[in-house]
Amino acid sequence: MRKMFLKGVIGKAALFICACASAQSSVQVAGVLDVYAGSMRFAGDAARVSAVGSGGLTSSWFGLQGSEDLGNGIKANFSLTSFVRMDTGEPGRFTNDPFFSRSSNVGLSGGFGSFYLGRGLAPSFMPGVLANPFAASTTVSPLLVHMYVPSAHWVTTVPADTVWPNQIVYTTPNIYGLKATLQYQLGEIPGDNGKKNVGGNLIYTKDALTLTAFYESAQIKNFPPISYSGTTKKDWMISGAYDFNVVKTYLSYGQSKADNNPSKAKTTQIGVSIPIFTSGKILGSFAETKRDVVDTSRKTLTVGYDYNFSKRTDVYAVAMSDKLTNTTTGNSFLVGIRHGF
Repeated sequence: MRKMFLKGVIGKAALFICACASAQSSVQVAGVLDVYAGSMRFAGDAARVSAVGSGGLTSSWFGLQGSEDLGNGIKANFSLTSFVRMDTGEPGRFTNDPFFSRSSNVGLSGGFGSFYLGRGLAPSFMPGVLANPFAASTTVSPLLVHMYVPSAHWVTTVPADTVWPNQIVYTTPNIYGLKATLQYQLGEIPGDNGKKNVGGNLIYTKDALTLTAFYESAQIKNFPPISYSGTTKKDWMISGAYDFNVVKTYLSYGQSKADNNPSKAKTTQIGVSIPIFTSGKILGSFAETKRDVVDTSRKTLTVGYDYNFSKRTDVYAVAMSDKLTNTTTGNSFLVGIRHGF
């Protein structure tokens, strides 16, 4: 009797172990570390800053990403990643940035597409990255500098940061190269009367062609501390890129407006990426943002060279000219190295 009981327990344990083993799971340590030395001055800055900085072409980050196969084509996914300032070793992009400020979310994916809950990229970010040759650089990309980088003389065209916390995010499956993402951010501010951010984007890729679009309506300021901005700001952009092999071209146009300000910001950007030698490319981008009513404009031109030692490591050199109505012109120069893992 005892032998039969032990036999049954062992059999059930074996079945349990087999079932666990059949569920494929993976956890990956990943990141990009980007550090540069340079002399920076944006339009209107009182003084030039010469320094070692972090994130010349990509904001430095590291963290964990993973998934588990739940069967029937469904996976559980998570992302837990942190920005890091490579020049000082401090976490986050700036003071008070949360430790896992790049992403902290869990979700499911399958034939229905994917969804997650938590912190992740804003609707505007990936379309902005794909729309210009300097990709994810908030340091030297003219388009992203206009969109995301505030200063004493500049109000950004995108109101709510590159990442949103407290999100519900759904992305459709890939349908003939097209994916759509819908995003809803809850305010979670006591007495906010339901203040929220909503948005979405479309990304189409087919062979050499890339097309993107996004829309955001933001009532919440996502820079720490998170708060209600007091206004509703809306922004949108459409863009395209085409790779001719000898040159890749970029073009984008967008607008933004706050409900308490009659002035619109209208941004046009053009760019090129030209392969040179075996592993290098010349990059160039020009963006102009015009604000009507107040009649001001910002014009930013960036040129650079990026050389890949391998798939994971590259070096770069960049020069940027930045002009803004009724302020001093800014010029920046930097060289850097980037490593992905």
